[in-house]
Amino acid sequence: MRKLLLTGLLMGSLGWSVSAFAQADYPTLAQVNQRLQKLGSGASAELKSLTKTEGGKDIWVLKVGTGALDEKPAIAVVGGVEGFHVLSVELALQFAEKLVADHSEALETTTFYVFPNMSPDAYEQYHAALKYERRGNAVAVDHDRDGTPGDNGYTDLDGNGMITWMRVEDPMGEYVISKKDERVMQKADRSKGEAGKYILLKESKDDDKDGKFAEDLKEGIAFNKSLTYKFPVFEPLAGDIPVSQKESRALLDYLFDQWNIFAFVTFSPANNLSTPLKYNAGDARKRIVTSILEKDQAINAMVSGVYNETISEKAYQQTNQGTDGDFFQWAYFHFGRLSFGTPGYWTPEFKGKTNPEENYLAWADSLGWNNVYTPWKEIQHPDFPGKKVEVGGINPFVMVNPPFEKVGEIAEEHTDFILKLAEMQPKLEMHNIKIESIGNGLTRISADLFNNSPIPTHSQMGERSRWLRKVRVDLNVPAERIISGNKIELIDVIGAYEKVELSWIVKGNGDVPVKAGASHVGFINANFKL
Repeated sequence: MRKLLLTGLLMGSLGWSVSAFAQADYPTLAQVNQRLQKLGSGASAELKSLTKTEGGKDIWVLKVGTGALDEKPAIAVVGGVEGFHVLSVELALQFAEKLVADHSEALETTTFYVFPNMSPDAYEQYHAALKYERRGNAVAVDHDRDGTPGDNGYTDLDGNGMITWMRVEDPMGEYVISKKDERVMQKADRSKGEAGKYILLKESKDDDKDGKFAEDLKEGIAFNKSLTYKFPVFEPLAGDIPVSQKESRALLDYLFDQWNIFAFVTFSPANNLSTPLKYNAGDARKRIVTSILEKDQAINAMVSGVYNETISEKAYQQTNQGTDGDFFQWAYFHFGRLSFGTPGYWTPEFKGKTNPEENYLAWADSLGWNNVYTPWKEIQHPDFPGKKVEVGGINPFVMVNPPFEKVGEIAEEHTDFILKLAEMQPKLEMHNIKIESIGNGLTRISADLFNNSPIPTHSQMGERSRWLRKVRVDLNVPAERIISGNKIELIDVIGAYEKVELSWIVKGNGDVPVKAGASHVGFINANFKL
């Protein structure tokens, strides 16, 4: 684990005192909770525990804003969907801290929901005596269905406190040592006549004597594999049914009450910000839609452009655009909101390396990092008598989580991006108001309801969904006074920089108030004087 000191300059830029947060590594859960409690004690943020996990850890939501919070467009920022992605928790948390401390103007027009850590049970493994990239919560699960939960997990065979890899010399194996970097294992290229020489497994033993290794981990269900969209049935860490865990059920129950969310930013391995999703007409026409819809793809591309202009580090080998049962896809396909995902960090391309592990190690070498890799070491393995077994490889966490000293800059840039996204939110305005007397005590009222935003009021997926309310226009006069037009008008969508023409004929004199909007686009009021 890397222990790199956060410089005083960085602390000053984040507004933290040296004594309050002078740490060398990612915070523990206790430190995360302390910072959340401090945020929740302020005037503009409300902290709530949605539930406790099976391991007794809180699932927090921080609701940040001013005024009528539920009647303003909102962005939900989600971290910790993968327990090993400790950076994501820090990015969500620092976003909330920066928002409250330095960007109060954004709270006047936008509400923010911050869910800093959806996998606290797994997150804790980062600071445990045995470190490995854990995904599952603390629920006891019999992953291999042999009647005993968690009876064949990882084993620290070399005693270094970390789970890396073990390679077993075997002519039936699929792996070879890389010719470019002998520290790296890669699959043999059969198309070039290359024969495998090694079996590659996570550091473990066959404790239950079924011929398999690390197939029944001492961990439960992974949050990011247990949502309803493309639920991976019968796969380890997914569970028997989707949304079966306390944390996933509590989050979704909460979200279904938050009608004002128009977009999600999820810090996770899934990435549609560096490179937008691609529309596929055939997949979009399926009964179960598996492609982003055409209009939403255009929005994704536009927002991706803003992201790439804001984030200084250019993405490298960012091909993960969603996995079965994950949250990033659920937010779009099943909740109908604009959904954006980014890991926040990736190893930059170094000297044209194509293998990600070779690339990472070359980059780490150039920076003088010497604690990201465990040299291969021969051991005596009880399950492979007479065979050469070595343990080693890249250490857990390091490829997806940068040294903590780099997090401040990453968080600053991603805070800027989220604030730019908030500025793009749908914005209703009333224009071209005309009030014309047409005789006999009757008045014609006409106006244009305009969306002054590059983002439409509804995603195309949201138009199909009951979970995104239509824009409602209420003419607040008795129905018997309305001769033409509707007292309540429902509008499916108002496109980017587009308008909807409204018209009524009303009898009588006096004020005629009108209210237009929806929770996720905000509300406006006008008053027509007859």
